[in-house]
Amino acid sequence: MTRNTDVLVVGGGATGAGIARDLALRGVEVTLVERGGLASGTSGRSHGLLHSGARYAEADEVGARECIEENRILRHIAGECIRDTGGLFVQLEGDDPGYFDAKRAACEDIGIPTETLSGEEIRAEIPDLSAGVERVMKVPDGVVYPSRLVAANAADARDHGATILTDAPVEGMRVEGGEVVAVAVGGSVDDTIEATHVVNAAGAWAGELGEMAGVDVELRPTKGVMVSVDYEGLGPVLNRARDPEDGDIVVPHDGEVVLGTTSVEVDDPDDYPQDAEEVVAMREECGKMLPAVADAEQRRVWWGVRPLYAPDEDSRGGARGISRGFFVLDHAEEGVENLTSVVGGKLTTYRQMAEATADRVCDRLGVEAACETAEKRLPGADDPEQLDRFVAAFGEAQPTDEDVVRGRADD
Repeated sequence: MTRNTDVLVVGGGATGAGIARDLALRGVEVTLVERGGLASGTSGRSHGLLHSGARYAEADEVGARECIEENRILRHIAGECIRDTGGLFVQLEGDDPGYFDAKRAACEDIGIPTETLSGEEIRAEIPDLSAGVERVMKVPDGVVYPSRLVAANAADARDHGATILTDAPVEGMRVEGGEVVAVAVGGSVDDTIEATHVVNAAGAWAGELGEMAGVDVELRPTKGVMVSVDYEGLGPVLNRARDPEDGDIVVPHDGEVVLGTTSVEVDDPDDYPQDAEEVVAMREECGKMLPAVADAEQRRVWWGVRPLYAPDEDSRGGARGISRGFFVLDHAEEGVENLTSVVGGKLTTYRQMAEATADRVCDRLGVEAACETAEKRLPGADDPEQLDRFVAAFGEAQPTDEDVVRGRADD
């Protein structure tokens, strides 16, 4: 029996779940399909950094402003889906002091709060920091628990009439008369879905989905490794104050820290080498900021794949670490009137990506309702146990935050 919906969203990461929530709150009938459990792609396999925008401030003012705006919104709406840790940009001996100064000046221009401390002052707060730390800049970074964030968005979408389908891989699309007229979905659904509009929010797999509809979504996926090790007591996120390179972020969890990350282009987001040398490099490089992590007991290792938009990467000459903006692609010019793709971006800006996509879809559908997601708090935001029940209902905790979510479930 064929299913029908106004909007079909393909992809159950943060952006897809955010789009489903946004549309449902505007009264649009929406169905979301995800081939695995929610957040099982890029969102749940990230380092979980809630960006303040400082990482991008001197290189991309627009991207940095997006980050600080969404950082503040998430602190308001997301509750226990995030952790307010603060962050440090750490200048070590041999690091270019001009880079630090330029970043601090850019943050001040943008309105990202900063405070500069000497190495002696910060080691009084965090004694385990390297003796080579010359100075640090405090910024309002934090930590995102993506399993909770995605599940809470999906739960709110469901509570407002959306249908959320996991174990539901898209197996094909039929295009006739310049529109997607049917989407074949396998797995537990094993049915055809007909939709007035289709949104491709498949992340690193958006190119494959585009091929099914005969359109070109130009991606350049890159893998990155994350390594979680035992370490108790790190308060803030650590960022190395240098041009972005491998091993320049340390993200605190309860009793653990996550070390990241690499950036290596891959051909297939489902099949790529997972090199032990990358793990060793994370320990060595992050250990230059926090020496204890170099030899700490390893808890888990995972890789994620970023859905980078190839034309944007080409325009920057493939430069590492400059803000990855997001792009909402209307495929009408390619002959498919009712298909929209959203690519690129960061976990921190998922809600803004969802709003921009939902605005485009609502314009096509003639829906005039405004976005509410920047003000309306997520369900269960102040109840970690409820958030973890949402996670269980839509799949399971993903590698980024499985220690936190499972810990709560076992209490």
